[in-house]
Amino acid sequence: MFAREFAEKTPDRAAIIMANSGETVTFAEFEAAANRVAHLFRDQDLKRLDHVAFFMENNTKLLECEGGAERTGLYFTCINSYLAPAEAAYIVNDCQARVVVSSAALAETAKELPALCPNVERWVMVDAENPGEPWESVDDEQLGAAMLYSSGTTGQPKGIMRPLPEFEPSQPLPLMAGIKFLFGFRDGMTYLSPAPLYHSAPQASVSAGLRLGATSVIMERFDAKQFLDLVERYRVTHSQMVPTMFSRLLKLPDDVRKAADVSSLEAVVHAAAPCPVPVKEQLIEWWGPIILEYYAATEGNGFTYCTSEEWLAHRGTVGKALGAEILILDEDGNECPAGTPGTIWFKGATAFEYFNDPAKTAESRNEAGDTSTVGDIGYLDDDGYLYLTDRKTYMIISGGVNIYPQETENLLITHPKVMDAAVLGVPNDDLGEEVKAVVQPMPNVDPGPDLERELIAFCRENIAHYKCPRSVDFEDELPRLPTGKLYKRLLRDRYWEGHAAPIV
Repeated sequence: MFAREFAEKTPDRAAIIMANSGETVTFAEFEAAANRVAHLFRDQDLKRLDHVAFFMENNTKLLECEGGAERTGLYFTCINSYLAPAEAAYIVNDCQARVVVSSAALAETAKELPALCPNVERWVMVDAENPGEPWESVDDEQLGAAMLYSSGTTGQPKGIMRPLPEFEPSQPLPLMAGIKFLFGFRDGMTYLSPAPLYHSAPQASVSAGLRLGATSVIMERFDAKQFLDLVERYRVTHSQMVPTMFSRLLKLPDDVRKAADVSSLEAVVHAAAPCPVPVKEQLIEWWGPIILEYYAATEGNGFTYCTSEEWLAHRGTVGKALGAEILILDEDGNECPAGTPGTIWFKGATAFEYFNDPAKTAESRNEAGDTSTVGDIGYLDDDGYLYLTDRKTYMIISGGVNIYPQETENLLITHPKVMDAAVLGVPNDDLGEEVKAVVQPMPNVDPGPDLERELIAFCRENIAHYKCPRSVDFEDELPRLPTGKLYKRLLRDRYWEGHAAPIV
């Protein structure tokens, strides 16, 4: 977020453009606003390594507040703007925020937080209370950083804190150099951010873009047709997406896709979930070999990466490890042979901790403390490329057989009548669990027994029968977070109510 160089060199260049409103913040305006926020934090006597929290939707003020924290040595936590009051309050309290900044758009939820968060010293609502002068930098600038929370799709969200070096704010974290190199980011690019800024990947990418003098176009929320329109209008060069967005783009009418001018795109990065092979194949065919993929948790305990060319040679992979060694271990801690799924561990990159939760931190480490996991399941091929299978929490155990539902979900999403799909284990008195699919049909497709039979037959034609759903339920919309992550726990809890779930 440190963009002073460009505020001086190109003060009138657009730093941020909001997609819907067209609101534009120049680099000079961003620099002044970030400095005003920095003074607000210093006036509140916030010191290096203190914590603040931001509860806002995608808007320019959120980025300006991040800029203020990033030049005052603070840890800042961006809170999911879709949370209910009690959920948001949990994060405010857990991160020990001394100041919380919210937006007028979220006032209905934000006004309930002070009663739930007694230790917060100051509440600020942008658009209602904006820091005024001065606009100059504070005297004791220090690099701050994000301390974000896991999505909470499998349990209570966890604060993920990484060491913060005593740098000047003009010195980016090493992560930024890696993003620039691997993602093909360059000075003066035009970056399109289609995802919520409270999430780690968009937050880091926009921050890197500002440091490179990029113009960042921020979508308030993802819409497939609008995404294509924005690429053409602003001659977008770079973006970062999730597989659900790819699916939505591919399900647009053919005439809309053919009319879209995406020739300006240089690199599109994706992560967050395994991408169904047919989806990525179609996207590479449409956009060319500009699709880059990585796998990493918010914890930053490990990283894999692959280009389109590598992926086409190893279809379905999320890449090879960079900077840390991958170990695939079984339940007894033994290394699994190539092609055999196990828990993914990374050795050599464990410099994170779960904030105020030493027990959870210890759970993520081996006894030596040099290897860590976030509980994902996958396998390596003979060339060392990693393939994700699923989260351990989502594994279905049916009649003693382990079933990872991601494969079935990836298949269902390719069916022309399916907009979205979730696969989960539901109670079965004989087998313990059985496989069920919950499907969001395409518009104008009638849900019902005929579609259920068609989808089960489609699965049985393509994958082993034991992985196929025995039944299909239909929903108008599946509970996905705006980041694209499926909030599977909400679905799963509905089916397990009154039963003792074998996996927690």
